[in-house]
Amino acid sequence: MKTYRKIQTMVCGAALLFTAAPGHAQDAPYPKKGNIEITVLFPAGSSADVTARLLAQGMSKNLGANVITVNRPGAGGAIGYKHVASQKPDGYSLVWNSNSISTTFHSGQLAFDYKAFDPVARALVEPPLLAVRADGKWKKLADLIADAKAYPGQMTVANSGTGSHTHISAVAMFKATGVDVIHVPYGAAQVVPNLLGGHVDTVVQLPGALASHVSSGRVRVLAVLTSQRDPGMPDVPTAQEQGFNVSLEAWRGIATPQGTPPAIIALLEAAIRTTTESPEFIAASKKLFVRPAFLPAAPFGQMIAREDADLARIMQQIGLKKSP
Repeated sequence: MKTYRKIQTMVCGAALLFTAAPGHAQDAPYPKKGNIEITVLFPAGSSADVTARLLAQGMSKNLGANVITVNRPGAGGAIGYKHVASQKPDGYSLVWNSNSISTTFHSGQLAFDYKAFDPVARALVEPPLLAVRADGKWKKLADLIADAKAYPGQMTVANSGTGSHTHISAVAMFKATGVDVIHVPYGAAQVVPNLLGGHVDTVVQLPGALASHVSSGRVRVLAVLTSQRDPGMPDVPTAQEQGFNVSLEAWRGIATPQGTPPAIIALLEAAIRTTTESPEFIAASKKLFVRPAFLPAAPFGQMIAREDADLARIMQQIGLKKSP
């Protein structure tokens, strides 16, 4: 709970930067009824939860409507995806989607793929981070890998659940090193507490879940698992810079059930653009170590399709692909 409260305080503080929304949309065709709900696929306190709340604040202002987040965690995101896919395509049920739409499908946890949703917009990208306790002996990635090689099959690496993006990133990372480790799947909100409690050696997590602990000096990030350094921690080298060819950037965006009217998608897209390009959102994102990266509906959908094929290939290579 302490972990969640710290992160919640950070997000709420950033959210206050967004002023209260005027009621100018009350007479508009959309939105005109109740709340617009964003399903978050992971628990409170996770990176997905923290960033979704931040986006919802800005969207509420820009739509003149109440945009809320509801956590529906489980099965690497499959539970939340199933819920949203079953809702009416009327713009009131959205999903805070991510690479998980492909990883849950290709790992066999989801019966349908990304085509069950209409893309609205990408909002931001996050680099998976390999981190350890700051009071531990590992100061560099090379130190960690050396110990893992010295004691094969003993090092424990926590992730946010079997088939999750952090799981795939962790497997790819250590496969690239040729080291045998034990991958430990937790619920997303349990990963960092287990690291801090000394129950696992290292974790692969997204920045939102680690930001407050890095800032407080309790966690040390040894590598950024993308092709470029994260602006929020410019002194931390990428795994590629340290000799390991791993780059698995995570993205987050909004999607709706298939068949949502184009006019509604256009309104949501515009609200996301205005939010993510605002100085307030940019400043808050930097504190969370994530990068705003707006992408409109059409190119966002094209990106998801390309990446789905790439993730299917990667998961096949590392033995995690189970779907046909």
